[in-house]
Amino acid sequence: MAKTKFTNIDSLSFQGIDEDAELIPLMTPEDEEEINKENLPETLPILPLRNTVLFPGVVIPITAGRDASIKLINDANNGSKIIGVVSQKDEEVENPGGKDINKVGVVARILRVLKMPDGNTTVIIQGKKRFQITEVVTEQPYMNATITEVPETRPEKDNAEFSAIIDSIKDLALQIIKGSPNIPSEASFAIKNIESTSFLINFVSSNMSLTVEEKQKLLETNDLKDRALATLKHMNTEHQKLELKNDIQSKVQSDMSQQQREYFLHQQMKTIQEELGGVSHEGEIEEMRERARDKKWSEDVQNHFEKELSKMQRMNPQVAEYSIQRNYLDLFLDLPWNEFSKDKFNLKRAKKILDRDHYGLDDVKRRIIEYLAVLKLRNDMKSPILCLYGPPGVGKTSLGKSIAESLGREYVRISLGGLRDEAEIRGHRKTYIGAMPGRIIQSLKKAGTSNPVFVLDEIDKLSIGNAGDPSSALLEVLDPEQNSDFHDNFLEMGFDLSKVMFIATCNTLSSIQPALRDRMEIIRVTGYTIEEKVQIAKRHLLPKQLEEHGLSGDDLKIGKKQLEKIVEGYTRESGVRGLEKQIAKVVRYAAKNIAMEEEYNVRISNDDVIEILGSPRMERDKYEHNEVAGVVTGLAWTSVGGDILFIESILSKGKGNLSITGNLGKVMKESATIAMEYIKANAERLGIIPSIFDQYNVHIHVPEGATPKDGPSAGITMLTSLVSLFTQKKVKKSIAMTGEITLRGKVLPVGGIKEKILAAKRARIKEIILCEDNRRDVEEIKEEYLEGLTFHYVKEMSDVIDIAITDENVKNAKKL
Repeated sequence: MAKTKFTNIDSLSFQGIDEDAELIPLMTPEDEEEINKENLPETLPILPLRNTVLFPGVVIPITAGRDASIKLINDANNGSKIIGVVSQKDEEVENPGGKDINKVGVVARILRVLKMPDGNTTVIIQGKKRFQITEVVTEQPYMNATITEVPETRPEKDNAEFSAIIDSIKDLALQIIKGSPNIPSEASFAIKNIESTSFLINFVSSNMSLTVEEKQKLLETNDLKDRALATLKHMNTEHQKLELKNDIQSKVQSDMSQQQREYFLHQQMKTIQEELGGVSHEGEIEEMRERARDKKWSEDVQNHFEKELSKMQRMNPQVAEYSIQRNYLDLFLDLPWNEFSKDKFNLKRAKKILDRDHYGLDDVKRRIIEYLAVLKLRNDMKSPILCLYGPPGVGKTSLGKSIAESLGREYVRISLGGLRDEAEIRGHRKTYIGAMPGRIIQSLKKAGTSNPVFVLDEIDKLSIGNAGDPSSALLEVLDPEQNSDFHDNFLEMGFDLSKVMFIATCNTLSSIQPALRDRMEIIRVTGYTIEEKVQIAKRHLLPKQLEEHGLSGDDLKIGKKQLEKIVEGYTRESGVRGLEKQIAKVVRYAAKNIAMEEEYNVRISNDDVIEILGSPRMERDKYEHNEVAGVVTGLAWTSVGGDILFIESILSKGKGNLSITGNLGKVMKESATIAMEYIKANAERLGIIPSIFDQYNVHIHVPEGATPKDGPSAGITMLTSLVSLFTQKKVKKSIAMTGEITLRGKVLPVGGIKEKILAAKRARIKEIILCEDNRRDVEEIKEEYLEGLTFHYVKEMSDVIDIAITDENVKNAKKL
């Protein structure tokens, strides 16, 4: 049921007024009977109402503002006070005529006319009887029409169905009044006290929230029972709507109460945080938004950030996901999106920096300068992916730092040694507890630019674990065609790595995945010669150690001869790490004497070196004499550089068995077998009696049995050792060799030539036998490394024997 309203006739519109002005009518059956006895006049002034319908017996207030309406009300009030009230068909019509109004209306009596302060006229009228317009007589100054009474059909007094309908209307009306906040509670007293059934129906119909058309249809229903039933149907619909509305409001109220409670708690927390000097939830978000304005990110990244920030704004700061979201957005803001440092393509300056920081390594420096030159000419900032490959301690990692300085870029290094989790490269999904981005993204955040020099240290020592293969994850990082949109699981967005200059370092290429190796430009960093090590020690290592120990150059001086003695006698490596440790010992010796105020030699002598470092431990690298048959010097490559090794063989009475010892690998054992079979097949040409092979056992041994050895490069060395053994001839003095052999008598090339030549120089070797195909490797080596060495290039195994075996018998030669 709708709240009773004053009907406003200003332009025939109707507006509500205060509840104090509401009238709740109570019509008795006696009043109804008296109204029914009244006779209607033949002609009545007609008052059209725009948006309401008057029912018999009902009292309603209306406000009139139109001149015609005001004149009609004033004339009627001064006369009989009786008017005809009808509703308009179309409420938009401003001055309705006979065709614009409904034919059925209600005769009304003016109860009171009030002049309002705003100049309008308010009139209170009461409906009496229904009538039908027969003909409109005049329309000026207001409408007059002839009317006829519309009789009403009423059921019998004892009609049970009608009584039930009336009872239902009363009950439902009371429920609606109780459930609706817009209807005053006093209305329930009116409903309870209405005794007239027809007035009850009219009263309820008048106050229901129905359209003018629906109310007009009820008014035109002549049968009171049918009108009551139609009214009940409308009341049921309204009651259901009211229940649904109240149910929704109840739920909303409950939700609002909870939200209000949380809001007040959050406000209190905000106040407490501000008092303690912290930043409030809103303050954090605003600060992030402010920082985002200065970022140079793309539209996609901007949209993603705004979306994630809105998600955080809707979160309760107390839930666990809030801190994850905040960390995620902090990373977004800390990453250097499209922020690049300006490259300094001054190649002369770059060369000067490389020469300052690294002695030697000319080939490596030249290739690096070439890459920088290409970068300068292309000017697209797309960087090559270099892999510095060589033994430990030769300066691979520090080369990366020098390149960064020469380019004017930031330097970032991550160690990949032992890494076994793919998430270390690509990061974890942020849904996991403790999730974080991968090492690549973290390092870029630390660098602050999108184009640093990025050193991936020890890339050959990546492991495969249960959490995936990190070397496979690096395929995307090190592919210039893919890394422009590198996907980190935590970041959930592609990040451009194409401007990063990646420099990987490794000690061996064999353990690097082939697909990964294919993505990198391999630059080989070889070991240092003795001369280079001495210069490095003099220029870099000694000044560095003096500074670290708080000494100056006047407190300790180490001469070139003494440095050379330390290199040769106390280190066995391609790099200079061990050398630096030995120099540190000498510096600590001086620091101890200075601290204890004891005398010591500022200029270190050879005797001082022995006193400080002990007796030289690396003398086994030196060449040994050739007085024993079957002992030959070979050249080997190790992960720490080149080395010499000795092949020993001996004969003993037996049945021709071949024994091989020295912790040798399968390939090396096969080389010994090939050498033995070649000698048996060519015994007569080599001057060996064939029957010896069945009378003596042969034992081949390679010293340092604790060290595993393998590879084909000792083939010609084993051949020479066996020929010397069977012929009891001396091997040429100060000669070493390396090369692979075949059953056809061919000598094949091997690798690691530069390292092997450096090892030969350290061991005071004078001559070296190599395969003819290794000539090009020797030609690539600087002349100063080859000084004092003679090279013999061979194709056949017979050439090796002709060069290496002399005609002189060994001391105490056996008679075979």
